[in-house]
Amino acid sequence: MKKPIILILNLCLVALFTGLSAAAQPEPQTARQALLEMFFSKTPGTFEKHLPQAARAALPKGTTSGTSLLGGFSMITGQMAARGQQLQTFEAGPTLVLIEDPQARSKFEITVERDDLRADEDQIDLSFHGSKNGETQTAGAKFGLTFIMKQETGIWRLNEVSVTVGVSLTDPEFLKALTTKLSPGISEAAPGHPATAIGANAMMIAANESAAVAAVRTFNTAEISYNATFPAHGFTCTLSDLGGMGSGSGITEHQAMLIDPRLASGKKNGYVFSLSGCNETPSVKYSIAAEPASPSVGTRAFCSDESAVIRFSADGKANSCLNAGMPLQ
Repeated sequence: MKKPIILILNLCLVALFTGLSAAAQPEPQTARQALLEMFFSKTPGTFEKHLPQAARAALPKGTTSGTSLLGGFSMITGQMAARGQQLQTFEAGPTLVLIEDPQARSKFEITVERDDLRADEDQIDLSFHGSKNGETQTAGAKFGLTFIMKQETGIWRLNEVSVTVGVSLTDPEFLKALTTKLSPGISEAAPGHPATAIGANAMMIAANESAAVAAVRTFNTAEISYNATFPAHGFTCTLSDLGGMGSGSGITEHQAMLIDPRLASGKKNGYVFSLSGCNETPSVKYSIAAEPASPSVGTRAFCSDESAVIRFSADGKANSCLNAGMPLQ
């Protein structure tokens, strides 16, 4: 009788230790977790860890770009905390990153529109949403990012990034800007009729304004990246510092290669862009303003700052927007 009992006890012990060993094994990291770790971890080396081997090999030896970037994100988090802003990241669910400012009653959210895992490749589509006082900030333009993550030597690495900007012809804000310029019966006007020209002009103005809002969002993203890459400088109020694409030389404090040359020139789609508000080093604040060059280009000016909340002024003046702009609805 003793042998069967001992055998059963041995089998139970083996099963117990096998179960404990399996429980001790950590769950493999998901592509989404790797993306969050890449940009928000405070551990040195995690940014480079999630770059492809080819990109890592191309980086100059001894480079500190990743360390600076991670340090920059850490500094941004500290700055947001000092201003009462809160940053949260989520490894599951529809929200990836949430930034809230209880004092300003504003919220900036990065949401996951798509997470398509196929074998060793994962496509993650992100969209951006801002709100103030519970009202959504939108103006007919949608800004998105797509990250392609691939498994390489057992690690999820960022292989491709793409940016999309779209204008919705069904967006209420876009339609409002369009219809306010139309008179009853424009839809029946024949080609060449003055009313038709007014309608076409209204569509152009609405498209220009949507493009200007998208550009302001681009500036906000570029400023965050610049602050993260050059923490000793902070935000910049020099447009050319954010440009430099196509120069053929490396990234520097005065050539960050974050925006296209037209935006860096300060003029695009009939709007004039200006940066201001950087009054210390490192700068923890900035303001971006977009003003129409003429009333025929757009009727509203747009502006934003380090809070990423976009505002507008109906008189088309940048100063009015910066001083008393209303949140986009």
